[in-house]
Amino acid sequence: MAGKNAILQTEIPGQKPVRGKVRDIYDLGDKLLLVATDRISAFDVIMANGIPDKGVILTQISLFWLEWLGGSVANHLLSTKVKDFGKPFSDHADQLEGRSMLVKKAKVLPVECVVRGYLAGSGWKEYQESQTVCGHPLPSGLKQCSKLSRPIFTPATKAELGEHDENIDFARAAGILGEKAARYVQDNSIEIYMKAADYAAGRGIILADTKFEWGYDGDSIILIDEVLTPDSSRFWPAGTYQAGRDQESYDKQFVRNYLESIHFAKRPPGPVLPDEVVAGTRQRYVEAYERLSGRKLKN
Repeated sequence: MAGKNAILQTEIPGQKPVRGKVRDIYDLGDKLLLVATDRISAFDVIMANGIPDKGVILTQISLFWLEWLGGSVANHLLSTKVKDFGKPFSDHADQLEGRSMLVKKAKVLPVECVVRGYLAGSGWKEYQESQTVCGHPLPSGLKQCSKLSRPIFTPATKAELGEHDENIDFARAAGILGEKAARYVQDNSIEIYMKAADYAAGRGIILADTKFEWGYDGDSIILIDEVLTPDSSRFWPAGTYQAGRDQESYDKQFVRNYLESIHFAKRPPGPVLPDEVVAGTRQRYVEAYERLSGRKLKN
């Protein structure tokens, strides 16, 4: 699977995908083909260069978690076999193998479902200003990256490409989704987070927070998009964890820290990441996959 060159976008003759921050999405009628490229975004801005094999690693981590969750939660996955994608996609395994998922087309819920077990990122910034996070009052005296007494649901609105997501409270999420749907995604997001965090802890990894996407498949709400990957989560090595500072990480916080160090304006265009940042980020993604799954990334 591994290669030296990053795939920044796929090119399938006669097909025009919708290109997101990371994924190229092909509409196949009642299905979608989701292709995770090697693009990387930070602060909602796509960087000029990518991370080799990142799309493969993200896809394989998502597949691991979906397999691990089993039938406990319905999801959108139909197949990862290129031969099942149909023409012309099945003729382009060189671009699609290992990084693609054929999925049900769902009506996406317009709220990102974030669960936090630790006080980091935008949650830490909000806490410093108001001692709350998305409407949740928190105790005084917490430090950066402190563990919370219980995980909290901190939803966010979905921003347009290049814009920033906005943290909201549950009441506003319920106003957008409806009370029943909001309760469902809140309860299930927290439950999955807690199960995954317990599993990761047994692998020496702290799952600090994560973001889930949900959508309607008919009248049912199912789990969609990526699941518990370094792009949608903060993974920290437990052995070096210490509240009160930034943590070493297996996620793209490494890229965010670099961008902060060069005083990046957090708006397009994204800069070219130096070779050492690319290599360091790739290694963190690989290690996250191998430690969580117990499998080696195939070369």
